[in-house]
Amino acid sequence: MSDPVIVGVDGSASSLTAVDVAAREARLRSTPLRIVHAIGRPSAHLPSGVAPWSPADHGLEPLVHGQLARAEERAHAAAPGLEITRSVVTGDAIEVLGIESRSAALTVVGSRGLTGFSGLLLGSTAVHLAAHGHGPLMVVRGRPDPAGPVLLAVDGSPAGEPAVEFAFAEAALRGVPLVALHAWNTWSERAYEGPGDPLTAVVADADRLREAEQRLLDRTVAAWQETYPQVTVERRLVRSRIRNALIDASREAQLVVVGARGSGGFTGLLLGSVSQALLHHAHCPVTVVRGKE
Repeated sequence: MSDPVIVGVDGSASSLTAVDVAAREARLRSTPLRIVHAIGRPSAHLPSGVAPWSPADHGLEPLVHGQLARAEERAHAAAPGLEITRSVVTGDAIEVLGIESRSAALTVVGSRGLTGFSGLLLGSTAVHLAAHGHGPLMVVRGRPDPAGPVLLAVDGSPAGEPAVEFAFAEAALRGVPLVALHAWNTWSERAYEGPGDPLTAVVADADRLREAEQRLLDRTVAAWQETYPQVTVERRLVRSRIRNALIDASREAQLVVVGARGSGGFTGLLLGSVSQALLHHAHCPVTVVRGKE
């Protein structure tokens, strides 16, 4: 059996919207959908000798299974005939979904959960899974039923290569064009590399830098364009702040694909600033693709 699409639910409006999207993603991939609800606290956190915590002990099972039943109804409505399983797992949602993501074709979550604080644009579960999960993570956000091309954030880094492959596969699967967007500016490259050189030095020859960035974009796209000849690709080179360019382009996309870390990331950071900005502000769903670890 193919690896399932997994969606995390908690009864929030955001998670129910994620169920709709996850069901359509599962149907698109001809794979089952698994609906997961994590509840309670991990037994490992309990004092020695205390029996493991269970939702049944607190009369929560009817509530939880009622939420799951509603989620399953929505999934069947979004993708009739889809094979669906559902599961209640005792434990922290971040930990549970992190484990579930190891065997998922795609993990889908809403941008906000029931535990979100007022004013926060993105829930802690989505942030953590984007940084620490396994496989591609889709965070459902933005306008409802987005249409348009798949938008790929190109940075040219080796860590970003899995995102390039995923974006081409998604465009082929959906039968839509791919926009490969690479944003650059005069901060894109250091002017000097010596140990005593100023860290704030930037390249002044913008024409030379633009040509180099165009070559980077062409090189990144070329190999995968041969693998997916059916995908129409627009190579879009934009002189702009990277985050602003991608967020603006997401207004006309149905999905943004980005690597977990870009070429400008600091060692030790598991989620780059561009990925974080898209997760908070994109106008359509965002899929973060991590490299193999």
